[in-house]
Amino acid sequence: MPLTEQRDELIKKWLKEAAEEIKESLKHELEVETKSRKNDLVTQMDRKIEENFVSKIKEHFPEDLIVSEEGFGDHVKESDFEKNTVWFLDPIDGTLNFVLQNENYAVMLAVYEKGIGKQAYIYDVTHNRLYWAIKGNGVYCNDQPLPKMKDLPLEEGLFASNSMFLSDQQVSFNTEITKRAMGVRTIGSAGLESIELVKGNTLAYVSYGLKPWDIAPGLILVRENGGVVTNFDGSPVNILDTSPTIMATPTAQREITNLL
Repeated sequence: MPLTEQRDELIKKWLKEAAEEIKESLKHELEVETKSRKNDLVTQMDRKIEENFVSKIKEHFPEDLIVSEEGFGDHVKESDFEKNTVWFLDPIDGTLNFVLQNENYAVMLAVYEKGIGKQAYIYDVTHNRLYWAIKGNGVYCNDQPLPKMKDLPLEEGLFASNSMFLSDQQVSFNTEITKRAMGVRTIGSAGLESIELVKGNTLAYVSYGLKPWDIAPGLILVRENGGVVTNFDGSPVNILDTSPTIMATPTAQREITNLL
């Protein structure tokens, strides 16, 4: 079996196992801790799911490196990224939603080979929907292929952002965007926001600081389905850094960049 197919089979199995474990955890009281600020939360499930994934990846692919949110992965430098196979893992993207809403969160994983995105997976746990892509083969929801995104301008659809959209520093910039778009949406999960874009439900998603594990899967899915992912100035995103990011249709991305 080719390596990509081998990984794909294992990843889908692991994701389903993780999703069942997460859903089961909601029947009990969660252990919640605060990290950098009061709305930056971590639960025992974030750590448990990440530790399980890292253990499985290392068992089956011992030469590969892992970038992950809760500290069980490796310290990956630019030179490592360009020479090795690197996995990006977010055990629960949207932890605040997970804790306060018990929905609107995802398990995310991506595989890059020598800096090139090869495979991406975003599991919408609440709805049992796995969005995935293997480079060059399109984007799927479970077993159904998704149609390519239409290259529409902001005035023909919805704009999405994270909660920084409401911050004092961003109000003037965001007002200009919202004047053009038909409306604004925010979910609170970078992974699910990228899926809304891939499905054509929004035309752009702007975030003021995505971590590597936040952006790596969505970047592959968005590009694979006809969208673009850039920094605010239009330059390529370095997914090893925290990046102010635009995910959008090509036309909407140009509009947003010009507003900056």
